[in-house]
Amino acid sequence: MYKRVLLKLSGESLGGPQGRGLDTDSLRKFSKEIADAAKAGLQVAVVNGGGNIFRGLQGLDKGFDRVEGDRMGMLATIINALALSQFIKDEGVAAEVFSATPMEPLVRYYNRDNAVRLLENGGVALIAGGTGNPFFTTDSGAALRALEIGADALLKGTRVDGVYTADPEKDPSAVRYDTLTFDEALSRHLKVMDQTAFALCSEGNMPVIVFDIGQAGNLTQLVRGGKVGTLVHK
Repeated sequence: MYKRVLLKLSGESLGGPQGRGLDTDSLRKFSKEIADAAKAGLQVAVVNGGGNIFRGLQGLDKGFDRVEGDRMGMLATIINALALSQFIKDEGVAAEVFSATPMEPLVRYYNRDNAVRLLENGGVALIAGGTGNPFFTTDSGAALRALEIGADALLKGTRVDGVYTADPEKDPSAVRYDTLTFDEALSRHLKVMDQTAFALCSEGNMPVIVFDIGQAGNLTQLVRGGKVGTLVHK
């Protein structure tokens, strides 16, 4: 169904059940999912958050201004990407971390053509550092990179299996949507992603699939055209 996708992972998902630090079991599980999909022929780019280490907005409560806090959050995403890349390599798939700001020789400075070349050669491109600018979330960074690399869809891996009428972890009567249009999600005030990211995907006609990344085989099933999660489209 898809040839090239961008997978968005939250930083908390890499932190395990507590959502903090780096959880090797979670890293190993996600890396296997990504590597299996790449081996099946899917071109996979990854954008991850950094909330398991430091979230920019947290800095406001700790005395940092927003710009410095967001810079620290960007560095947190790079730490996560480096860890994830190591586990992907352990699965036998090439992986490279790109940064939105120059950080060589630790990681490569992001260039779309270099990232796409890696994807076309069967490797996984981990694009970290957000957009390289403060005041933008990693959701916005994921939307931007998905459009930039010409992805067929943005896959948002979460702890739940799609978009619901309410938070299913708090409301047992919540109902899951199979498909939604961007307009429907907006009018129903459904929290698919932040408004900037949502606007980018809507205007760029970038389908978004919200799915449970923790369920083994979900990513590979998506590659094969299976109905997984909730599809948000134009």
